[in-house]
Amino acid sequence: MCLIAFALKAHTDYPLFVAANRDEWHDRPASPATWWEDHPDILAGRDLKAGGTWLGISRRGRFAALTNFRDPSDRKSDAPSRGQLVSDFLAGTESVHDYLRQLQVMAPLYQGFNLLVGDGDVFQYFSSRTGEILAVPPGVHALSNHTLNEPWPKVEMAKSALAAALQAEMPEDARKVAIYDFLSNDSRATNEQLPNTGVGQEWERVLSPALIVTEKYGTRCSTFLSIARGGEVTFEERSRDQRGVVTGIVSRQFRLA
Repeated sequence: MCLIAFALKAHTDYPLFVAANRDEWHDRPASPATWWEDHPDILAGRDLKAGGTWLGISRRGRFAALTNFRDPSDRKSDAPSRGQLVSDFLAGTESVHDYLRQLQVMAPLYQGFNLLVGDGDVFQYFSSRTGEILAVPPGVHALSNHTLNEPWPKVEMAKSALAAALQAEMPEDARKVAIYDFLSNDSRATNEQLPNTGVGQEWERVLSPALIVTEKYGTRCSTFLSIARGGEVTFEERSRDQRGVVTGIVSRQFRLA
C-alpha cells in the first residue's frame, strides 16, 4: 500500500473515512477483498504469496492498514511478511496500544513499514523507522512510503482532495466519486518536487503520482471505506490492471457488531 488518506473524526456524521491505493508488483498474486473463510469477521483483500493483507476491517470495528517505508539501503533477506501485521491485529483481541507495544520489540525483524491501527475509540500510528507509537489527532491525514503526513506531492494532494470532498455538501455516492478521482490521478510531480529516497530520479518520478502505472509495478487496487456514527460501514475496492484501468469492483455494506 503506497497511499492512504484518512479523515479521523473530521466529519459530523462519519468518524472515519479512508481512501487508499495499494501499489505492488503485478506478478505478486492477490485476491480481491472478501470476508475471510478462516476469519469470517475480517473483510480485506489477501496477499496469496504470504497470506497477509494491506488494509482491512473487522465486524468488531478493528481497522488496520500498512505502507512500506521506502529505503533501498535497508534490506533484510529473511524478513517476515509485513502484511501479517495487519491481519494479526484484525484477528486479535489486544488493545491498539498493547499490540503496538509488542510490535515495537519485533519491528527490527521486518523491512521498513508504517502501520495504522484503530478499534473505534483509539487510533494510533507506528513507524518502524522512528520506533514511536503516536496517537493520531482528529483531522485529515495522509501516509505514503515515508512517515505520516510527510509533505510529498501526492500526500499533500490527497489530504487537500479528501478535505475538499468532506467539506462539500454532497451525497455519499458523489463524495465517493470525488475520492476515486484523486485516487486515479496519474499526474507526475516535477523534478523539483521529488523526494530523494535512494531509488534514483526516474523511479522517484514514476512513483510520484497517486495512481502508479507501469507494466511490471503499479497501483493494483483502490479502496474507499467509511464508518458512519451509527456503525454502518461502506467498503468498496476497485481492482486495476497494468494500465490503471478498473477491472473489478467489490462493494460491501454492514453494521459493526
